Amino acid sequence: MKILVFLGSVRDSTPPRPARLGERVARACVDQLARQGHALELIDPLELELDAIFKPHFSYAAGKAPKALDRLAQKIEAADGYVMVSPEYNHSMSPALANLLNHFGVSLFAFKPSAIATYSAGQWGGARAAVNMRTFLSELGCLPVSAMIHVPKAQEVFTEDGGYAEDVNAGRWQTYFARTFDQLVWWGEATAGHRQQTAGTDAFAKDPSQRNAP
Repeated sequence: MKILVFLGSVRDSTPPRPARLGERVARACVDQLARQGHALELIDPLELELDAIFKPHFSYAAGKAPKALDRLAQKIEAADGYVMVSPEYNHSMSPALANLLNHFGVSLFAFKPSAIATYSAGQWGGARAAVNMRTFLSELGCLPVSAMIHVPKAQEVFTEDGGYAEDVNAGRWQTYFARTFDQLVWWGEATAGHRQQTAGTDAFAKDPSQRNAP
């Protein structure tokens, strides 16, 4: 499967420490899925040059969108599933992640699964953000699987490169991650075959008014 792992943070400063805590969690997700034989790519919003004034990819005429948006749109469309990694901001998902995903239309994500992975430097692991993310991702079209990943005190679990810290029970964490990723892969394989049957249909694809009740 082709899986994109979205890192939902652009903060690279301190405090709190360490900086870029989410990168550790995202790299751990990439590593575990890659060892299962899947094709992975980490999408880091810090590496994308987005305009200060919001204009989504689908608002541009064909061939006129910024190259960075075009490339990412192609990757999103080609992917079989997604992992969304987010910290918690005011009991909600990261605004950086929401902003990035809002640049792309539902049709690119539709009929594919997603997995939610949240983290924190404290004891709750970003779990409250995940509640908000389930609604957001469902509306985006990439329905989240039921199992989720929450990593409290992530700085004590993962090293900077996404490996496990020395005093951590790596096996238990790998089993915990696998519960979510096994569901993601199961649904990803199921929807990949079924998407071929929906290819070419125009249901709810031409105009937003198609969503309206008669």
